[in-house]
Amino acid sequence: MKLATWNVNSLPVRLPQVLAWLEANPVDVLALQELKCTDDKFPAQAFAQAGYQAQWFGQKTYNGVALISKSAAQQVIKNIPGFDDDMARVISASFARTGKPDLRIVGAYFPNGQAPGSDKFEYKMAWLEALRRWLRTELQSHAEFALMGDFNITFDDADVWDPQGLRDQIHCTEEERYQLRALVALCLHDAHLLFEQPPKSYSWWDYRDFAFRRNRGLRIDHILVSTDLKPQVQACLIDKEPRKNERPSDHAPVVLSLAD
Repeated sequence: MKLATWNVNSLPVRLPQVLAWLEANPVDVLALQELKCTDDKFPAQAFAQAGYQAQWFGQKTYNGVALISKSAAQQVIKNIPGFDDDMARVISASFARTGKPDLRIVGAYFPNGQAPGSDKFEYKMAWLEALRRWLRTELQSHAEFALMGDFNITFDDADVWDPQGLRDQIHCTEEERYQLRALVALCLHDAHLLFEQPPKSYSWWDYRDFAFRRNRGLRIDHILVSTDLKPQVQACLIDKEPRKNERPSDHAPVVLSLAD
């Protein structure tokens, strides 16, 4: 079984690339972020023609998340229960597996935060705390669990092309990293770090200053797996090929392989 997460930075623009990627990489569940389209504009038929089902939670201009899957999604929840939010940032669902417990997947587009000290940063902190409270209860009900998406947070300096220059900047503040460590403390594990990875492995590169060509990026797209799911993880990689496309997303997919 394969799972993947990808911030596509506008599904209307990137749909042909997503469909081409799925044809070449037939994952079982793909979590998409930053759809930038309303629910009525979501291209469900295009995914159906490619053999995939979809659950989506859209929003005009910004945000928007979806789960694209080969099998039917069950127990779908949108956003964080109990947290008042007008942003389309979270979609979760369970997926049946033969001979194994259902797999619970949460696909999330974490707030950017803009800058430390800003109102958007305060919203990000409140959102992260609400997410952690909710996931604590989700993990009590779903032993086999994966949280994946664009976290907009680096774990440490290894995830940053210029640790000194970006220290205490957005995505790299101690406040954000504390919240990320608190998520991991719920008995979650960074799938990327379960395997030896090439140095300077990033998932996002700015469009400006030839950042991708110069590998000046950040690792901000993550897949966290529960302790019960961890033994089934066989590989986790960042697929940089789509970032080479014409008019690409500024993010690359992260792909997780699980034992069948």
